Amino acid sequence: MAGKLMHTVQYDCYGGGVAGLKHVEVPIPTPGKDEVLLKLEATCLNAFDWKIQKGVTRPFIPCRFPYIPATDVAGVVQEVGPGVKNFKPGDEVVAMFYHFTGGGLAEYAVAKESLTVPRPPEISAAEGAGLPVASLTAHLALTQSAGIKLDGSGPRKNVLITAASGGVGHYAVQLAKLGNTHVTATCGARNVDFVKNLGADEVIDYKTPEGEALKSPSGQKYDAVIHCTTGIPWSVFEPNLTETGKVIDLTPGPSAMWTFAIKKLTFSKKQLVPFLLIPKKEGLDAVVKLAKEGKLKTAIDSKHPLSRADEAWTKCIDGHATGKIIVEP
Repeated sequence: MAGKLMHTVQYDCYGGGVAGLKHVEVPIPTPGKDEVLLKLEATCLNAFDWKIQKGVTRPFIPCRFPYIPATDVAGVVQEVGPGVKNFKPGDEVVAMFYHFTGGGLAEYAVAKESLTVPRPPEISAAEGAGLPVASLTAHLALTQSAGIKLDGSGPRKNVLITAASGGVGHYAVQLAKLGNTHVTATCGARNVDFVKNLGADEVIDYKTPEGEALKSPSGQKYDAVIHCTTGIPWSVFEPNLTETGKVIDLTPGPSAMWTFAIKKLTFSKKQLVPFLLIPKKEGLDAVVKLAKEGKLKTAIDSKHPLSRADEAWTKCIDGHATGKIIVEP
């Protein structure tokens, strides 16, 4: 497809928000060694995407401009590069790009074979695109950081999930309930029924006094907190934790890192654990398999054509989506 052009959305510098996005025509990329060229069917936006544009991640994920944002996609293989063994043209796949390369807001994109998995027919392109960053984050936070076994074995654990109606949170509720858990969840009033239907045992409106204090309606103390939002200090979490409870902070800022260090230095049994997603193909395979089996569903907040990706970007920055925001070329 050398020489042909495609439509993309990109930005040329940090900052600018939705006004910084530009719709441009660029050459369709060519897959290199161990890469596949995808014709994209759906791309999912995550909060991390606009944070990259804002420059929040600049010290450890520097961008090369112009930068095409978004990392979570579903599409059809068009070409394969040298060394690709498991895919051929026509295969439907789910893929994840590295954050420093991006590439999702486009008609075509190149993906590493190592972060590409087959998309079974039981999963739509939009549902598949929603999975990579958000469901992988929830999966690893629960299984590796919180030690929950998703086959239902192991000791019963009380789990709190904050912002449970959001991209990561709605996956975390579903995955946690595959384990031997009691799940308390927080969300806004309009999403209480939605989160209950995901399987949460208790749901708290975060704007109520109980919600602000993170108090379990049944008086549960939490063995683990999957913390999917920001702005809640350690002093609110600590009295709600069991003696060895831990808060897994998915968006750790400076104060979280300070609390983490202090708790380590003082040998506290209660811990704050900063979370860093290191994506691997096995993890992506695992969440796609759960979705195929109907054990993990993607809630789609809204769909937007690529020509109106600005609207999706605005909605993502707003931060109140219920589930995932999808852009379709």
